[in-house]
Amino acid sequence: MEAEHLKFVIVGHVDHGKSTLIGRLLYDTDSLPEGKIEEIKKICEAAGQELEFAYVMDYLEEEREQNVTIDTTQTFFKTKKRRYVIIDAPGHREFLKNMITGASQAEAAILIIDAEEGVQEQTRRHAYILRMLGIDQVIVVINKMDLVSYKQEKFEEIKDEALKFLKNINITPSYIIPVSAKRGDNIVKGSENMPWYEELTVLSSLDTFKTKSDKSGSPLRMPVQDIYKINNKRIIVGRVEAGTIEEGKKVIFLPNNEKSVVTSVEEFLNESKKKAVFEESTGVTIKDKLFVDRGQVICGEDNLPFVTNKLKANLFWMGKEDFKKCERAIIKCGTQEMRCSLEKIEKKINSSTLEITGNDAESITNREVGEIILALDTKLVVDDFNQTPELGRFVLEKDNNIIAGGIINLKN
Repeated sequence: MEAEHLKFVIVGHVDHGKSTLIGRLLYDTDSLPEGKIEEIKKICEAAGQELEFAYVMDYLEEEREQNVTIDTTQTFFKTKKRRYVIIDAPGHREFLKNMITGASQAEAAILIIDAEEGVQEQTRRHAYILRMLGIDQVIVVINKMDLVSYKQEKFEEIKDEALKFLKNINITPSYIIPVSAKRGDNIVKGSENMPWYEELTVLSSLDTFKTKSDKSGSPLRMPVQDIYKINNKRIIVGRVEAGTIEEGKKVIFLPNNEKSVVTSVEEFLNESKKKAVFEESTGVTIKDKLFVDRGQVICGEDNLPFVTNKLKANLFWMGKEDFKKCERAIIKCGTQEMRCSLEKIEKKINSSTLEITGNDAESITNREVGEIILALDTKLVVDDFNQTPELGRFVLEKDNNIIAGGIINLKN
């Protein structure tokens, strides 16, 4: 059985110390590859600097030169309790699409705030996205306490500022921790520099969080990725996003609503394979000669997802040009892809100030959040985001560029 693991994302304003925090976590848990810290020391010495933990994540010379993390990266470390997957989400506003992609995979989050600068535009925007994605296990880390002489008064000031904003977007942080990622204060070990703080460190706080539940017992959801023809077999391949698929199981292919029975579960060099469970990529054959194509979703007979040609959603707009009513785009949800149009903007929200900027608006602007309705050219299979994230979120594309990310709203 695979060891328990938890995925968490680190978000916040650019230069508030995300990469340094990751580097320190890896260093203090002895999770760095052999020789990596020596390599970083040489780089820093050549630049006339002291050891910079941010370089642990910044492998690319371009990133070192620009001092900006430019992609969403995953890395790993272990504690006695479990394995962790860190999703490093960029803070610079131009990389919001990467941040949304990263955060959508996370079960928990660390929101990092600079003790000198306090809550900034990207702090607010990233916190809003965490809320939009339904991430409710949140640690607020107030970093660079060494730059404010480890003063408790400064920590309390930033803490109050953060709590006031987070309350407005219905986020209640599990912990608020004063740290110096660079010096190692309250990351893995407690801080002698802040005797006034006697609560959990970042690492011990993470260990209290719950991992994503195993959805093997949930209703089956397997989006079709492709069809392979091997040795006269027509193998339907995909990833099990919820539930279990096995030989003899009665299944329905949505949105076509065609039924069949699984005759085999296929795995390369494993003829004894009889079933595939949650998070496994697999192949299956079926009894009937149905037309099956990429984008269809294999389900069990009960608790079916929704099939619709109209979608209500919360949309985070990232396009440089405004998105206007009746404008066309391509929607991608799971392996599904089709054209759609913006039918209605019920409400617009400024993701930094939370100001409602327009009801029943004509267009949505860069970095605004909209409560919108999309009209779809063909039927889409969707599910509640918290039940099946892959069928509960989507992106919009135009001219091969991602211009928006969204969460499907099935409550209304």
